[in-house]
Amino acid sequence: MLPGLAYFLLFHYGALVGNVIAFKEYVPFDGVWGSPWTGLGNFRRMFEDTAFWDAVLNTVWIAVLQLVFYFPVPLGLALLLHSLTWSSVRRFVQSVAYLPHFISWVIVVALFQQLLGDTGLLNSGLDGMGLHTVDIIGNPDAFKPLVVAQVVWKDAGWGTIIFLAALAQVDEQQYEAAAIDGAGPWRRFWHVTLPAVRPVIVLLLIMRLGDILSVGFEQMLLQRDAVGPEASEIIDTFVYYQGIVGGDYGFAAAAGLFKGVVGALLVYAANKVAHRLGEQGVYK
Repeated sequence: MLPGLAYFLLFHYGALVGNVIAFKEYVPFDGVWGSPWTGLGNFRRMFEDTAFWDAVLNTVWIAVLQLVFYFPVPLGLALLLHSLTWSSVRRFVQSVAYLPHFISWVIVVALFQQLLGDTGLLNSGLDGMGLHTVDIIGNPDAFKPLVVAQVVWKDAGWGTIIFLAALAQVDEQQYEAAAIDGAGPWRRFWHVTLPAVRPVIVLLLIMRLGDILSVGFEQMLLQRDAVGPEASEIIDTFVYYQGIVGGDYGFAAAAGLFKGVVGALLVYAANKVAHRLGEQGVYK
């Protein structure tokens, strides 16, 4: 466990010390401690910046769409895989569904551009049939549903692993007893399957809420130029362009710290709700 522990201590907990520059007018040549203090000045600038709130709004919209349309997909796919009786077919489908997770976002975005771009496969087919072409990749109105579809295609199979592990713990005799008592497929799902996976659903939902403001930095950055920042700017890309590109490190750190605090509060609140519903949650 030591290498993993060292990784988290160094790159996660140790990096928290760097949040001090959110309260400074950070100058790299002066260093963290040599840069002048600004107090809450960076936060005041952040809350008065309309571009920051546009990024927050885009982030929330994409996060809500992912929560509604992506989160249930791994569970549904896991239930379908669990219902397959032929183990060879199940393993084949699992392998095919897992593969996109290991493809980088650069390749995924390129694939979608080749399929749905202005000169992609879809428009080539429509043009060949004499129909009107559509540029889905470059359409700002279609951007948010598009990125959700990309996440579903890439990570839905990988997300089934935990649900399949929970379903594997269900005693088959419970299904047999329910069937003997006259329970149909829906009632077996409601009274046997769902109680078995409910703690896992609650746990993953809490973790997702804590990470709700992280909706895919690489995915958004790669497609930002195609639709413009108005449609694609999120908190992570806002921090990148303000800090790394613009050199305003203190301001960018303030935006990143805001995101972290909101995520921590969401985890705490969701965990309290889980306790009230009788679930263990992330911690007791």
